[in-house]
Amino acid sequence: MQKLAPHETMEIHEMMNFKTVCMTKSKLMAGIVFDKDLKALMEKDVLQSIRAIQELQGLYARFPVQ
Repeated sequence: MQKLAPHETMEIHEMMNFKTVCMTKSKLMAGIVFDKDLKALMEKDVLQSIRAIQELQGLYARFPVQ
């Protein structure tokens, strides 16, 4: 069974943190934006960030930490 090295685990963790911050910011800012196009773009970013976070979480499930 393949395992993640400690530095790989840390990199995944950093990417998850980044995507979480992106998602949170877009979600909060979409609430105060009045432009429909910009709001739609932010909502799309939220959905993409959620998918990316789920994919990264899947890596933890598939590859245990070494």
